[in-house]
Amino acid sequence: MTDHQVPEIFSRQRRRLRDQRASYRQARVSDPANWLSRVMAEDAIERIDFVRLEPKRVWLAGDLSGTLERYFNSTGADVVAPPLASVDEELPLDGGPFDLAISLDRLGSVNDLPGALIHLRNALAPGGMMIAMMVGGGSLPALRSAMLAADGDRPAPRLHPQVESRSATGLLERAGFSRQVVDEHGVTVRYPDLGKLVSDLRDQALTAVLARGGPALSKAALKRAEAAFSAQADDEGRIAERFEILTLTGWR
Repeated sequence: MTDHQVPEIFSRQRRRLRDQRASYRQARVSDPANWLSRVMAEDAIERIDFVRLEPKRVWLAGDLSGTLERYFNSTGADVVAPPLASVDEELPLDGGPFDLAISLDRLGSVNDLPGALIHLRNALAPGGMMIAMMVGGGSLPALRSAMLAADGDRPAPRLHPQVESRSATGLLERAGFSRQVVDEHGVTVRYPDLGKLVSDLRDQALTAVLARGGPALSKAALKRAEAAFSAQADDEGRIAERFEILTLTGWR
């Protein structure tokens, strides 16, 4: 019997460096973007209140805005929130068992997503709940269009493959969760130019960490990308970019 080999789609080193850069920008840059984390966190709080869950121990990753940590501190819960760059969901979680595990936009860049979900489930106490959110399929259409224009006839891999909602339920079942719930909703953000979008992605650890991504854009390719992005502007000169938030919820 041979061991199952997980394809290396994402570079763990690049992921760690990306997360370190995002943490630095959150701490040092004036008014860094963390709106996606805030939107996810507020949604998670609504879900927790809806099921009337009162966790005593919580594992939390990706809370860039600090919204969830402040919420749980107000309830008196014990929160384990490791630094962004130290979180590796492809390894067992330390400090369990937890009544609740929350992952905000972390699972979209792991090579072994089923394994990461199993680790999250194993870290839960019986009856514990997991909420995992990520940027799902159909996201960033304006950026994808701009990158295709930049590369021309020979498009390079630049953006992450994304999980579709129809496959997420199967992933939860495979990981052993019960009472699986999968849903998605979209958020549209309007940008003045490509540079502002890229800055937002860097602030929020959303840039690509592909193991075999495309080469850096040349100056000419970057100009093509900027032009293609700006060509999608509305009457006010803003470009609408779409982020589809996929939420996976399961219980142990």
